[in-house]
Amino acid sequence: MTAEGPTDTAARLTGLVRALRGHGLRIGPAETVDAAAVLDVLGFTDREQMRAGLAAALLRSDGQRTVFDATFDLFFPLGVGTPEALRTDPPPVPDDPEPPRFGRPDPLRDQLRERLAAALAADDRAAQARLAGEVIEAFGRYGTGSTPGSDGWSAHQALGRLSPETLLARILAALRENPADPDLSDRVLADEVRRRIRDFRALVTGEARRRVAELRGAERIAERAVAPTADRIDFLYAGREQLAELRRTVHPLARKLATRLAARRRRAARGQIDLRRTLRRSLTTGGVPLRPAYRLRRPARPELVLLCDVSGSVAGFADFTMLLVQAMGEQFSKVRVFAFVNRTAEVTDLLRRGQDDPARLAARILAEAKVMGYHGNSDYGSALGEFADHHLDAVGPRTCVLVLGDARNNHRDPNLDALRRIAGRARRVFWLNPEQPALWSTGDSAAPAYAGVVEMHSCRNARRLGELIARLLPV
Repeated sequence: MTAEGPTDTAARLTGLVRALRGHGLRIGPAETVDAAAVLDVLGFTDREQMRAGLAAALLRSDGQRTVFDATFDLFFPLGVGTPEALRTDPPPVPDDPEPPRFGRPDPLRDQLRERLAAALAADDRAAQARLAGEVIEAFGRYGTGSTPGSDGWSAHQALGRLSPETLLARILAALRENPADPDLSDRVLADEVRRRIRDFRALVTGEARRRVAELRGAERIAERAVAPTADRIDFLYAGREQLAELRRTVHPLARKLATRLAARRRRAARGQIDLRRTLRRSLTTGGVPLRPAYRLRRPARPELVLLCDVSGSVAGFADFTMLLVQAMGEQFSKVRVFAFVNRTAEVTDLLRRGQDDPARLAARILAEAKVMGYHGNSDYGSALGEFADHHLDAVGPRTCVLVLGDARNNHRDPNLDALRRIAGRARRVFWLNPEQPALWSTGDSAAPAYAGVVEMHSCRNARRLGELIARLLPV
């Protein structure tokens, strides 16, 4: 990376900060000034050292590093345009630009796959970086150029043509012939090769993203093409890996929320001003209330009941919330958890026993608890009615009830009377809906009807969930 003028450097740094703020990272003027000082000290000679320095100045947790790295590569790229090596020695372009059909030879693809297998077997990072550029150059371009803005670069298209995952057996064979560590088992070697292939895919994705950013602007691509931090991943659209990343954030988030709830409890314990005692005290100071008197509270820790829809895509939302509440158990005098699809069953013990394998919590609930009747579709009216008929003793005047679900009732009776019975016994009832409010009145959603009985809040990601728990739960 070559040195730049001060104006260009300032524009890149402020653009990086704006993009990171757009992803929810809290970066203020002080951190920005620190980052500018880092650039002034480190310069542009060592790009990785500069990356580490800016990360140290701008980030507050390790979980933000993935977003930072992808955004940093857009505003401080390794190069501009086609890499110099590819301009002087480009890969051969086939006469037929279309992908070959099944059974037809593809010499360029075969050549790149041979070189990639050798680079991955040798763990040659420099060769892999060059190959990433060649793969994008050869297979990643799309568009005809006839429509402005239609051209671009696609990592998905390039990787689909190359299929690096199918090189696993070939690379394993090469590593067995020349093992760096003879004691490693085949399973360990296979995991290592898969890691190298994932890293190469990330290189190809980063190269495509860099080129698209040059066409359409770094800030636009940073907003649309950089994956969000784990706490901003939408519960309804999170994949398996993203849900696993979310589960890893449960305990840090639980500690943070427990601290906030404890602070609220200390403030609440002070109580309200006792006007009569304050006026009586003021007699000793000529009627001036210098020493207010308070009605001291002795708040007991509240009880919490979770009522969770564990069907379909909502299961990821319920799964994460149950784990979070379980991790915060010390903040409540009692926690009871009920799950449902169209029947309701208590799963408090299953949740305690599922701490060792949180990834299978939802599957265990569906397998071991009676949460489904004669069909597998959600029926909130039936589930609420069963809870009100058979489990209402779990709710008392100190109980806060959290209902978790999208309220999509498959056009069945919403049974609002059952929800009113629950709300009539509880201290507070809050409904957390993972859908955005614009969808609450669409299709088979009964959300507007339920929102007329209890407070309903949109809760689409872990950050929003943490905010609602810290603000809504009684102390």
